[in-house]
Amino acid sequence: MKSRETLIRLKKFQVDEKRRKVAQIEAMMAEFDRIATELDREIKLEQDRAGIHDPAHFAYPTYAKAAMGRRENLKRSSDDLKAQLDDAKAMLGEAFEELKKVEMLDERDNAREKAEQNAREQTELDRIAAMRFATNGAHA
Repeated sequence: MKSRETLIRLKKFQVDEKRRKVAQIEAMMAEFDRIATELDREIKLEQDRAGIHDPAHFAYPTYAKAAMGRRENLKRSSDDLKAQLDDAKAMLGEAFEELKKVEMLDERDNAREKAEQNAREQTELDRIAAMRFATNGAHA
């Protein structure tokens, strides 16, 4: 039983690690989205300030072009993280399934041990009752 408890602790730790990984990726994606939104706002401000909204225009603001490049890089990185997030969620699901299997085995073994204990106790009670009956029956 001790090794099963250790295995359950290990599986719980693995599930927690996978959850942290998922949360970390989600946080990074949210941060990238926040920064991209901020860059969108800065690009719009720069375009309004210059009065030029066409990136192909020869006088388009350099800062706006650079911000567009950073925004696109962030979006690509976020897309890459989406694939990593899908993988991390799948790994979390697998780890959770493994944990549940081990916990179910443990519950089944505990139930079997309890049933065996109850059977031993009942056998002992039956033996005691039979001895009392035999003793009382002899006195009657």
